Amino acid sequence: MNGGAPASQPRSLTGLLDALDDAATGPSVSVADLLTHIGDRSFTPVILAVAVLLVSPISGIPGVPTLSALVIVLIGAQALLRRRHLWLPGPLMRRKIGSDRFRRAIAWLRRPSAWIDRHSHARLRILTTGPARLAAFSLCVLVPMMWPALELVPMVTSLGAAAVALVAFGLLTHDGLYVLLGYVMCGTMGAVVVALVGG
Repeated sequence: MNGGAPASQPRSLTGLLDALDDAATGPSVSVADLLTHIGDRSFTPVILAVAVLLVSPISGIPGVPTLSALVIVLIGAQALLRRRHLWLPGPLMRRKIGSDRFRRAIAWLRRPSAWIDRHSHARLRILTTGPARLAAFSLCVLVPMMWPALELVPMVTSLGAAAVALVAFGLLTHDGLYVLLGYVMCGTMGAVVVALVGG
């Protein structure tokens, strides 16, 4: 994908959900449709979109956590490399999900997203700029790498997706508190994984 970014990129969770809703115009929604509506320079919003959707009941669809992990890892790595436009291979771009299920997931996310938007503002910016920003993107790359192996374990991928979503939202809004909460959620997920392996 090499078109320009949209005139107004999403700057809130509600705005992001609106953009995703706009993408669901046909019987199914592809990854390419999502990028068209969010923008091919919107590294953070795309990571946030994929992670937020994985927090919803969509995460229960077989293969979705693995697909989401591939998309987030590739986009996060490109953000770390400071690419100007994001790129995904054709097979990933063509992956689809039914629009009805997609819209239900968006509707499910509306209320919590509105609450988060109301309680977000620029703070702890030191966690969203410079080396801290690179560290946050690195976490967004590393965490999803575990999802394919844990896809059949209930809730674990949703916990990881919630952590990535919090970090990405904090970077998008320059709200370091959400980045910090994402780190805490990562620790929680790690503890769950250790308990499962140890058990």
